[in-house]
Amino acid sequence: MKAGWAMAGAVAAVGGTLAGLGLVIARNLTAPAGGRTYDLTVRGVEKTGERTIVVLDRTTHTGASGIYCLILENGGWVRLSKGIVDRGTGRVGRVVEDLSGELRAGDKASWSGIFFSTPAEAGLAAKDVWVPTDVGPAPAWLIRPPAGPSTTWAIHIHGLGSPRAGTLRGVQVAAEAGLPSLVVTYRNDGVGPTVGAGRSELGAAETDDVRAAVRFARENGARSVILFGWSMGAVIALQLAKDPEFGVVVNGLVLESPVLDWVSTIRANCARAGLPAWTGTLALPWLNSWPLARLTGLPKPITLSRLNWIARTDELTVPTLILHGRQDSSSPFEVSNRLSERRPDIVDLEPFDADHTMSWNSDPVRWRAALHAWLTSLTKMS
Repeated sequence: MKAGWAMAGAVAAVGGTLAGLGLVIARNLTAPAGGRTYDLTVRGVEKTGERTIVVLDRTTHTGASGIYCLILENGGWVRLSKGIVDRGTGRVGRVVEDLSGELRAGDKASWSGIFFSTPAEAGLAAKDVWVPTDVGPAPAWLIRPPAGPSTTWAIHIHGLGSPRAGTLRGVQVAAEAGLPSLVVTYRNDGVGPTVGAGRSELGAAETDDVRAAVRFARENGARSVILFGWSMGAVIALQLAKDPEFGVVVNGLVLESPVLDWVSTIRANCARAGLPAWTGTLALPWLNSWPLARLTGLPKPITLSRLNWIARTDELTVPTLILHGRQDSSSPFEVSNRLSERRPDIVDLEPFDADHTMSWNSDPVRWRAALHAWLTSLTKMS
């Protein structure tokens, strides 16, 4: 009998520990927008003539081919070219293309695929506008192409924990294709309206704010829109493409590193954090059920099944271009591949050798060419 009670106690303790871990995962996933993590240290700065090389610890990211950005804790930006120089065991040198601010050994930095911090840096002329939403005005950038007015607009939706500036990589191509662009914000993203405890609702509630942005575009001359969704922005774009209000308004989707199934994404992020992937499942009750969602800090549960576009594959009706890195450690590439295999009639998949939202960085020429060709083909058909 005593052994039985002891075993029951051990099981209860394990269960309590696992439940607590699920709560931690759910709270981290939906945490209010915060600052960047500066987890890199500049090990050295070498200057030879006009060339500057920054020396960093070698990681999967710092040794990756392509053009990237170092965002410094002191506020500086360092744009890196494709130049990679071996600096011995555990170190790598990256050639500096452009530098804003000072760069010194010992500086703390964050690796990023965000290459432009403002529209002006991307060569784009933007107007600040405000989109009226049910939770307050949300700032947006309105960027009109030099070619003149178009009745098809591009609406760019950033991902969870990423600023809207990250979408400027796609805005450049939209402008070259002659499309006006609206670069939006939404609730609790750090720039848009703050609601409740400031937690993300993983695209479920944020869709209402981008729905207001589509209405804003229509009120200002758009007859149709192409939705560009980055990471969690894809969750929002896919929901709007099925919104009865917009019927024939949404005529295309461009999805970069899309979240197509939150369960797969949560499991992948647990693995990236050093936990067993299966622990991601522990977070689901804390997101899905009423009493546990409130303990997580959410105003209401998130119905993750409604955000599973592998399960809802048959509902897709809009031509879709997916740009996705095979090494994506956050939103598994395999999920995008599965969607394209199930719906080859409307889904085009362009794979890259890149991590999450860094497809453009790994090969900007091919990324831009693939997107421009797809946009040109789509606008000719519409």
